[in-house]
Formats: sequence, C-alpha cells, structure tokens
Amino acid sequence: MSLNDELLQQLGNSGLEQIAGLLGTDVSTAKQAVEAAAGTIVGGMAVNADRPEGAEALRSALDDHVTSDPFNSDVSSVTRDGQGILEHVLGEQGTQQAAAGISQFAGINMGTIAKLLPLLAPMVMSLLANRASKQNMDAGAVAQDLNKETTDMSSGGLGDLLGAILGGSGGGGLGDLLGGLLGGGSQQQSAPQQSAAPATEQRQPQSAQGGGGSNPDW
Repeated sequence: MSLNDELLQQLGNSGLEQIAGLLGTDVSTAKQAVEAAAGTIVGGMAVNADRPEGAEALRSALDDHVTSDPFNSDVSSVTRDGQGILEHVLGEQGTQQAAAGISQFAGINMGTIAKLLPLLAPMVMSLLANRASKQNMDAGAVAQDLNKETTDMSSGGLGDLLGAILGGSGGGGLGDLLGGLLGGGSQQQSAPQQSAAPATEQRQPQSAQGGGGSNPDW
C-alpha cells in the first residue's frame, strides 16, 4: 500500500469531510487536493533522500515521529510541526509553488491550500516513520522506498497530475516536476498570477545544506 493510500485510509471519510470543510469544497475535490499535496511531500522527501547525508538526516528525523499521532492531535500543533517539515522537504519557495499549483488545479484559494500542506506533512512523516520502524529500514532502505513511491505515483498517473498542477513541461514526469520545484530545473510557468511572491532566496532542502543527523525542526 502506498503512503497516499495509507493516508487516505487513516483519514477515512470523516477526515476527508473535515478537510473538504476546511477547503470549502466537496469531498471528491478535497481527495484530489490531498493526493496532490501528499504526493508532492513524498516526492520532496525522495529528492532529499537521494543524497546519503539527506537520507541519514531524514532517517534520524523519522525516529522522532514514530510515536506521534497527528491524526488525533490538535490542528495548531500539527500545523506547527508541519511547517518545519516543509521547510526541509520543499523549502519556502517550493512550498509556495506547490500551494499555488494545487490552488489552480483544484480551484481552491491558495491561502487555504497553504494551510493544508503543513497539516498533511506530519501525517505523511508519521506514516513513513512507522513503516521504517516496523520494517527496520536504514537510511538507504528509506531512500529506496521513497524512490519506489515516486515511481509508482508516476506510473499510476499522479506524476502527470502533479506535473499539470505545478506546470511541468514535456512529459510531466515527477522527477522533472520536483527538479523545477526544488530549484533543479526550469521555473514553473502555470502558477496563477496572484501566487507571485517577492523574490527571496530559496531555502534549499536539508540535504543540500550539508545537514546530517537528527534535526529537531523535522
């Protein structure tokens, strides 16, 4: 079962209904937004884990999330945790671009989508942490698992979906999408005009900053 499938299973109908209420939309649209947002987070983790130091940092961080239960915690604490995770996974500008793309795709206000991403990030982190713990994964195994997740998402259609959301050109592959999202490719073009933000230096993922070992911000 993929992380996206596990996430939807944990949320259940009641969870999706609550998210639909938060987004101001129907459950079907909320599900699409959740899948796109969670897929972007998983893909961002895979990019971080592609480097040995990034994989080690992520694996150490997962240990801090094994006992967490974001599915039954208050929204403020989950969101606060999620903001730290997103800083590592996507960086500030990447998170803004993801919110803009999902907003355009789902027809939901960008500010509302910006609340969804940090809400989902700890949930994805918790699911991955539990998987890694149960299967005794080391850093390399976590990286391989995330690569398989991104491959499955692409072959299952989510890669093309995310490519459309965030303006991936060409085949819309998830690798090209995340390369652009994280500063490794051409700038995305399809984000709505209102998403334009003042030019700031993009924060690179933790692996690009040479960070290894445990990091309390994850």
